[in-house]
Amino acid sequence: MPTRTSLSKTLIVLLAATSALGPAAMQILLPALPVIKETFEVSTEVAQLTLSLSMLAIALGTLFYGPLSDKYGRKPVMLLGLFITVVGSVFCFLANTIELLIIGRFIQAFGGAVGLVLARAIVRDVYGAQEAARVIATLVMVMVVIPMLSPALGGEIMHRIGWEYVFVVIALACILILLLLSKSLPETLKEPVPFTGTVAMLKNYGLLFKSRAFCGYAFCVTFVSVVFFSFISAAPEIMVSVLDRPPTEYGYYFVMIPLGFMTGNYFARHYGRRVELNRMITLGASIGVGGIALAILLQVIGFHQPIALFAPVALAVMGNGITLPNAQAAAINEFPKFAGSASGLTGFLQMFFSAMAAQLVAVIFNGTVYPLLIMMLCASLLSLVCFRLGVRVSSKIST
Repeated sequence: MPTRTSLSKTLIVLLAATSALGPAAMQILLPALPVIKETFEVSTEVAQLTLSLSMLAIALGTLFYGPLSDKYGRKPVMLLGLFITVVGSVFCFLANTIELLIIGRFIQAFGGAVGLVLARAIVRDVYGAQEAARVIATLVMVMVVIPMLSPALGGEIMHRIGWEYVFVVIALACILILLLLSKSLPETLKEPVPFTGTVAMLKNYGLLFKSRAFCGYAFCVTFVSVVFFSFISAAPEIMVSVLDRPPTEYGYYFVMIPLGFMTGNYFARHYGRRVELNRMITLGASIGVGGIALAILLQVIGFHQPIALFAPVALAVMGNGITLPNAQAAAINEFPKFAGSASGLTGFLQMFFSAMAAQLVAVIFNGTVYPLLIMMLCASLLSLVCFRLGVRVSSKIST
């Protein structure tokens, strides 16, 4: 097989869209959570399972797809995951009980996890560490826009034709991407890694965990993700019950979040060759901590409007946009031979901890924004601490 030296812009956009499917399918339903609660006559905690168990499914999927792609190749595993996503979406549309909806969401999210793992692994197959960080920043910028705008789309679909039809939209998008990738995606795996079962897979993960640097990068990524998913889990309920705004309004304020992330990603791409990777991660993580601290300060001094919540969170997410692609690329680069497994384990940690955080914010919610913001601040601090403990930050900026 000839060695590829780059990916086309079109293919990068397709990979980004595939990465976005899992998170978009998860987040597009956010405005409908209060409606689902009323439709099935269940508690907030039960309705929240349609979100938190989706995150858990993505976490499990990332463990499954990484090693599988290291043995059988990126393309066939990618197409398999997309097919599972279609099946889960159809299941959700047909569900007539909360239990069936939760099961369908689990299947849908399990399939959607494939893009999160393999898009990054494909980029790492083709590019070196520093260039991979820049390409992943581009990929992540495109990828993040779709999930972050999906609550606004979900709110409009819910308002116009019913919340169930969000699953039709996801299924159609998934079918389109599956057809396009089946024709245009090359196989980038250069040397298959033997996979002899679960024991071997766990040994590979154990090897990754023995690396202090890998753990530093991976847990930095993990807690950055916890910041975001904690916010999207609690913000719809806060908009309705604390700020007394309609559910559809959440989607429009939420647009500030992808704009913040895109700004951070632009910085990461633009300065990726001039600023040393670990310096970029430190800068992004520090901005993240500062943004959440500002949000808490504004609440303490009496600014309780949506803008006082979303604007500083957008600043924090801008920092995340700098941190995330660099830390993801660095984690995967620690073990290039096991890029699929490293990407899968990193994705598992992201979504597993995020799933726990999503359910926890529903439990600790006390009618104010403070439990959410305190959890986000702790996660921001942990992302910076884990990185600094695991990785020795260079004191020089490359020119």
